[in-house]
Amino acid sequence: MEYTILLADDEAEIRELLRLYLDHESYRVLEANDGLEALDLLKKEHVDLCVLDVMMPKMDGFCLLKEIRKKSNMPVLMLSAKDGDSDKILGLNLGADDYLSKPFNPLEAVARINASIRRFYALGADIAPGSGEDRGKKELRVQDLRLDREACTLYRGEEEIDLTSVEYRIMDLFMSHPGKVFTKQQIYERGWEEEYIVEDNNIMVCISKLRSKLDDGDNNHYIRTIRGLGYRMEKKR
Repeated sequence: MEYTILLADDEAEIRELLRLYLDHESYRVLEANDGLEALDLLKKEHVDLCVLDVMMPKMDGFCLLKEIRKKSNMPVLMLSAKDGDSDKILGLNLGADDYLSKPFNPLEAVARINASIRRFYALGADIAPGSGEDRGKKELRVQDLRLDREACTLYRGEEEIDLTSVEYRIMDLFMSHPGKVFTKQQIYERGWEEEYIVEDNNIMVCISKLRSKLDDGDNNHYIRTIRGLGYRMEKKR
């Protein structure tokens, strides 16, 4: 299957370099010189993954990411000339799936793109089932939450809650096993589908974002922190 990648960066050299490597991987590549041009392409074309530069004219990468997340949970890789944690955390909070600092090795960028495509589409991670008796279920229900695995959509009551691909996989994990405590390693390896080597703040940021979307506040009605162990989904209030 041919996947379409949108490269949005005002540096033509970076677009040309990434296109060269992505063409070699048989991807269909679209290019945009600024955020508004990228947004227009997203309205006209089917796109499977976006690579967004943070600093673009007319509409920056963060603003464009916000617009994407209003309608889609497609994988998004952010590029930035800044290597600070604040930009990375902001991007992840807004719904980015991955983050790469400039200058970067194009082989690493393509490897990250391949991994995201494989997780989200080729391996069905966008509808990843749980295990045991929940394997193969089209829908999961915990409290007033409903996870539609076929539509990859979470509802609280009748309200639809937008999720990134990472957030979706974590909610699928939690809702497949309500009441079970999951370690940070288990959550990371399920959510990001990468080996958990060193502890970072991605999990904390992601859980905080999920709680905000669920309107969980400080009450932990849905996702409870188990000090020294990890997190669990509460079966009932």
